[in-house]
Amino acid sequence: QVQLAESGGGLVQAGASLRLSCAASRRTFSGRAMGWFRQAPGKEREFVATISWSWVGGVTYYTDSVKGRCTISRDNAKNTLYLQMNSLKPEDTAVYYCAARDAHNIATIESLFGSWGQGTQVTVSS
Repeated sequence: QVQLAESGGGLVQAGASLRLSCAASRRTFSGRAMGWFRQAPGKEREFVATISWSWVGGVTYYTDSVKGRCTISRDNAKNTLYLQMNSLKPEDTAVYYCAARDAHNIATIESLFGSWGQGTQVTVSS
């Protein structure tokens, strides 16, 4: 099973930026598409962003609510996934999870990701 560890969450004011990171071992990062999901209090976990496997760059896809404000990226040399979040809003408050799937191509459905991190809390105050 893939071992994933998120970091970078915190408490920020609306309009601020955060960069989330997700560290994985090389064996478990290479060749896998990755994704970010989030779960707000009292709500189901939802898709945020995904990136395909690629030696350089990768295909990305975002949920509508974060398009233009968030950027998903991966550093294959460091086996690390990132989510840069700008112009944060109170409705972005959630636990953010990193996920990996056993495939190269992107996906937006939870069940297509087989490995998950423990999550990192992001709280945005108004």
